[in-house]
Amino acid sequence: MRIAIISDIHGNLVGLNAVLKDIKSRHVDQIIFLGDAATLGPQPVEVIAKLIEIKCLCILGNHDEYMIKPEIINTYTKDQLITDAVAWCKDQLSKNDIEFLSTFQRNIEIHLDDSLHLVCYHGSPLSNTDIILSDTPALQIDQILDHDMEDIYAGGHTHIQMMRQHKGHYIINSGSVGQPFSEFNYNRPPHILPWAEYAIVSYEKNMLAIMLKRVDINKVKIRKILSASNIPMKKWLLEQYS
Repeated sequence: MRIAIISDIHGNLVGLNAVLKDIKSRHVDQIIFLGDAATLGPQPVEVIAKLIEIKCLCILGNHDEYMIKPEIINTYTKDQLITDAVAWCKDQLSKNDIEFLSTFQRNIEIHLDDSLHLVCYHGSPLSNTDIILSDTPALQIDQILDHDMEDIYAGGHTHIQMMRQHKGHYIINSGSVGQPFSEFNYNRPPHILPWAEYAIVSYEKNMLAIMLKRVDINKVKIRKILSASNIPMKKWLLEQYS
C-alpha cells in the first residue's frame, strides 16, 4: 500500500495542483487530506472543487471547522488579519461547499496490516489545534498519543515538515501544500517557503518507508492570482511570493 498525505492547502490551488501532479507520478493507492482546505488563500472555492474531484479521505482541520462554526475562531486567535481572511473565505463558499467540509472526519485510521496502523489527524488525535513539533517534550507526547495501539501517526497544522520516533512509533507531519513555514513562530508572522510539501507512506513486502516531499511551484502564477484577488491577506501574501 502506498498512501499520499497532504495537508494545509489554505486556498492555494497552484500548490495543490503541483502536488497532485507529483503524486500521480508516484502511483499511490490512496490520498488522505489532513485538513485546512480553503482559508487564508485566494482560491478557496477552486480548492474545495478539486478535493471533491479527487475523492480523497478528508480530516477536519481547525480552519475547516471555522467555516462550519465561524464563532469558534475567537477561541483560537484574535489576530485581525486572520479573522478577516477567514470571514472573507466564508463569504466565498456556497452552501454545498460548507456541507462538503461538514463531512470531514476528526480522525482516520488505516490498517496497513494486522499489526501496523496509520492514524491520521490534524493537530493531534485529541484536538485539531494541538501542536506537535520535533522538540515537543516526550511527556506531552505521551499525553496525546496512545502508544499501545498504533505505529504511525500523521498530522499537519503546524505547516512544518517533520518525522520523529517516539517509543518505537513514528510521528510525521506532511508539512503544508499551500503555506509551508520556515519555522514555527509562536504569535509572530511566519515566513512562507517557496515550494509545496506532502508525504508518502509506503508499506510493501512488510517494509515501511516514509518519504517527505517538496515540490516546485509557479510563484509567478500565484502572484498573478493574488493580484486579481481581494483577500484581506493579499499584501502580506504577495510579499511572501516576491
